[in-house]
Order: sequence, then C-alpha cells, then structure tokens
Amino acid sequence: MLRSGPAHSCALASVRVRRAPIGARPRFVAHFRPACIWPRPYVILARSRELSGPFSRALVPAGVSGRFCGSNRICAHPSRTSGPAAQRLTREIPETLHHRHLPRLVEMPEAAAPKGSSGGKATGGAYVDRDKPAQIRFSNISAGKAVADAIRTSLGPKGMDKMIQDGKGDVTITNDGATILKQMQVLHPAAKMLVELSKAQDIEAGDGTTSVVVIAGALLDACAKLLQKGIHPTTISESFQKAVDKGVEILQSISQPVELSDRETLLNSATTSLCSKVVSQYSSLLAPMSVDAVMRVIDPATATSVDLRDINIVKKLGGTIDDCELVDGLVLTQRVVNTGVSRVEKAKIGLIQFCLSPPKTDMDNQIVVSDYAQMDRVLREERAYILNLVKQIKKAGCNVLLIQKSILRDALSDLALHFLNKMKIMVVKDIEREEIEFICKTIGTKPIAHIDQFTPEMLGSAELAEEVSLDGSGKLVKITGCASPGKTVSIVVRGSNKLVIEEAERSIHDALCVIRCLVKKRALIAGGGAPEIELALRLAEYARTLGGMEAYCVRAYADALEVIPSTLAENAGLNPISTVTELRNRHAQGEKTAGINVRKGGISNILEELVVQPLLVSISALTLATETVRSILKIDDVVNTR
Repeated sequence: MLRSGPAHSCALASVRVRRAPIGARPRFVAHFRPACIWPRPYVILARSRELSGPFSRALVPAGVSGRFCGSNRICAHPSRTSGPAAQRLTREIPETLHHRHLPRLVEMPEAAAPKGSSGGKATGGAYVDRDKPAQIRFSNISAGKAVADAIRTSLGPKGMDKMIQDGKGDVTITNDGATILKQMQVLHPAAKMLVELSKAQDIEAGDGTTSVVVIAGALLDACAKLLQKGIHPTTISESFQKAVDKGVEILQSISQPVELSDRETLLNSATTSLCSKVVSQYSSLLAPMSVDAVMRVIDPATATSVDLRDINIVKKLGGTIDDCELVDGLVLTQRVVNTGVSRVEKAKIGLIQFCLSPPKTDMDNQIVVSDYAQMDRVLREERAYILNLVKQIKKAGCNVLLIQKSILRDALSDLALHFLNKMKIMVVKDIEREEIEFICKTIGTKPIAHIDQFTPEMLGSAELAEEVSLDGSGKLVKITGCASPGKTVSIVVRGSNKLVIEEAERSIHDALCVIRCLVKKRALIAGGGAPEIELALRLAEYARTLGGMEAYCVRAYADALEVIPSTLAENAGLNPISTVTELRNRHAQGEKTAGINVRKGGISNILEELVVQPLLVSISALTLATETVRSILKIDDVVNTR
C-alpha cells in the first residue's frame, strides 16, 4: 500500500499516454517533473475502460507493473495491472493524493504504419489526428476573438475611433465596424469569416456592424469554455440554434410597433444611429435630412423596402457639415463647360453617349497630307461635320446637354463648344457611367448613343438648370423641378477635408439604413443594452426547462449576450461589473426598458431618453452572429489546395 507523505503530493508536469493499435505491443509513457524526487518509480494505471471516474488514473507502485525506463520515464504493461489487481490498488490510494495532484491524461493514438508508409513521424512518433480537430477549433476561435477584441472599443456612443492607413498612405478615421474590418489586413481564414459577417450585417441592416462582431466574439469565447469541458461541438451548435430561435421570439415580444407617419419616432431612430459617429454633434441636421430623403422616394402606405440607389449622396469639398443640404432633384459635381450659359429655365435636357469631335481613323491607319489644299479640305469637312451635329441637337429643342465621359478621344472639341455656345446650349461634360442610370430616372431622359436618335422624345424636362457657386469652394450644377420625377433625391455632403466628408457620408448611409429597416419591419426596441440583458434573463429561464448539456449550452449563450451592455459601460468609463449587475437586477424586477445611459453615466429608462433602434437590426445581428459561430464550430480541419 502507498504511504502518504510529501513525496506523494508532488504533481506531474505533463503526462502523455499512447495507445498502440490492435496487434501491437501496448506502451504507456509517463513524463515526470524533473524536480520531483520519488522514493520509488511510479506508473500510470492505463486500463481506464475497467475503471471509472478521474480517480481511475492513479499512481501505483512500479513493482506491480513494469520496469524503470530512464531518469524521468516509466514504461508499464497494462496487462499486468488490469482487472482486480488494478481495482485493489485504486482502492488503496491514500486520501492525501487529492485529484488535483493526479495527472491530466491526453490520449494520443499511435498507429502501426506499414513499412515504407509516409504517415506519422519518422522515428517512433505518434499520430495527432484526434488532437488536430481540437487544435483547429481553438485556433479558429482565437482568431475570431482577436478580430472582435480589435473593434470592441468602438462600440457605443462613447466608443473610440480607429485611424486606418493603407499601403498608399491614405488615412481613414472611423468607428464604423464594417469600414474598419473592410480595410483591415486579415490573413486567418476564420478571422475573414468575421469580416464577411460584418459585411453581411451592413447589407442586411446597415447598422449594428460592430455589435454583430462583438456578439460573435463573445459566443466564440463561450464555445471555447464549453469545448474545454468536453462538450461535443455538435451539441453546442444545436443548442445555440435553439437559443437564437428563442431569442428572436423574445425580441419580437418586447418590440413596439411603429408607423411611418410617426415622424418623431423615425427621427429618434436616426438620431440614435448617429450618436455613435464622429459627426454626432450634427445629428440634429443629418437625422431629419435622412428621414426626409427616405420618405420622398417611397410610398409610406405600400412600401416594403427602400432602394438606396434612389438617394444620391454627392460629396463636395469645402465648407462645413452645417452646409449639407437635401436637394429634390439632380446635383452634378461637374462644372458647366461654356461660361456663356450657366442658367436655363424650362430646360430640355439631353444625355448623349457619343463624342462631339471630329471622327478619327483606326489606330493602325494613317493619313498623309502633302498639299495645303488637302489640309484646308480636311478642316472644312471637320467643321461641317460638327456643325451638322450641333444643328440636329438644337433642332430637337435641347438647351441643356449632358455628355458622357469618353476614354478613347475627347468627348467635346473646342469647335463644337464654340457652336454650342453660339446656340445658347448649356453643356456639362464628363458625366460618369455610374451616374447615367440615376440621371435618367431623375429627369426622365434617355441616353442617346447616336445622333440619329436625338429626337424630342428622348429629352427630359426640368423647371431650372443652373450652376451654383459654393462660397468660393467650387461650383455645382443643380437641376430642379423635374417634370416627370422618378422619386429620387440628392444629398450634398460638405466638409473641411476628405476625412470629414467620408465619415459624414458613412454616417448618413447608416441613418438611411436605419429608416430602411423600419420600412422593412415596422417595429422598434430600446437601445442601451436593454434588449441584450432581457434576452440573457429570458434565455436563462428557458435553459431551466431543458435538460442535459443543452441547458448548459443555452445558459452559456445567454451569459455571452451580456457582452454588449458590459462593453457599453466599459467604453463610457463606467464600472462594467457593477453596471451590468444593477442592470440585471432592474430587469429581474420587471423594468424591461432599463438600459445604460452613457450621457448621464448610469441606468435609466432608455425609452424615455428616446434611445431606440429598429427590431430588424437586433434580430439580424443575433442570427448572423450565431450562424457564423456555428460555422466556425463545425470546422475541424483546414486544407490548403495547390
């Protein structure tokens, strides 16, 4: 029987057990901490199938089962320590050998590879096939958590901004999760999945791009803890799916319906979205602008979605964000070419996709002119050709001409510009191809590819087309009062530098997406971490109705959702532990709308503070984050292709 004493309380540093294949000689190896001084050699009881529980892996005297193989290694034959003898030795373990002193055995299969095979290590090595899936999962989880931690500090109204510098030296300052991850250099395939997750949230809802990645990171952390406890990945995945299905039901039950005619509610939603942006101090200007833009391009009674392509955001350097404006019509950043005509009333607008310049031969052909008479004839032919084009344009009644940008040759020659100026036709050239569709929908014109198609039926109409000066910082062309409006609007974004303009554009886009979410699903929920805490409490109650490992996994899912209020409090400079604890107690008492008020630095009824968000944003973030985590959890190998 073992004697209790200091020698027996020395724990093993690491133990590795190798099981030989059928027909091979079994061998078990125990590695001891070099500093340990044992009175006699000890081995590991290996027949764990006959013994149950953690105490079955016990230290027994070496004399029972083998021989001493080295300074810190003992080889044992399990056939000599199995059956009743092993059970008797296990019962004789003294109480002083607490289970924490017993080694944690990691089973690594050893295959008997045939001679000449390429599998396994070259000399006596063991295969690690059973350990590889676990290593892959934990590697993927670590990469995903790293991405989530990188943007976690950008969550909420008090979140920090990120300065991103690309390879060319261009700098972007933003706290938008989708923008940060899109420009971040990510190499790990699992980390790229979280980048795609943020992009999917941006497409689906337009807002919550940071929240969805933070939630996914917390769920991955919960998965790691569950895997370490020995729970199978499939069990975790199925339990998470049950939890998210229940979570969507809970979110719908605590939501409040909203009508598109309620302008005040729409403004509150847009303002909440803008509060976390760099331009949050201008939310009183940008929020009404976003609401008005959406309501002008839809029919509130029948609309089920919003096509944001009907809202053109035009960026113009100069001025401040206070100079941003909403234009019910068309705004072009290109300037009027001929200075003689800069304002036209009762405009008839034509859009051409051909060039007003002399025709040219193919690149392989050359024309050699050796006589001045021939040169004079060439010039006369060019003049007659261009004059004929301009006359046909004037004959159709066009007084405003838009010319698409050309790459091969000059879209407008000086001679053509001279004729157009004499005929009092306002000209704007270098229209980009991407703008053609919006221009045609706004003013009702049709693109003209050849001069023979230039007829009055192809023209659009507007009350006024003019070139407007912007306080010395450039000019814009505005076309307003369209006769057949296609329900489109333009938003002019101004700013002192490129960084401010780009961030203002992203902020307006998020506000527009929030209003679009309310058009798709006309329901609101409170913000400030209130829905996440309510979800955590309700899912914890739901977990009690389940049994087995499912209940444990659903409870872990519920705890992971508390990362949102915890991060909001941490970024606002509050104590996250005490804040989340108080918030949990308030919700347990029935205050479903209690949330973190970062302005006052405490907890209050978040609906009274007018902090609301669309239901679709929360549902989309929850479902997309869970789907991504389940996908990562199901991966057990990474295969590189040629």
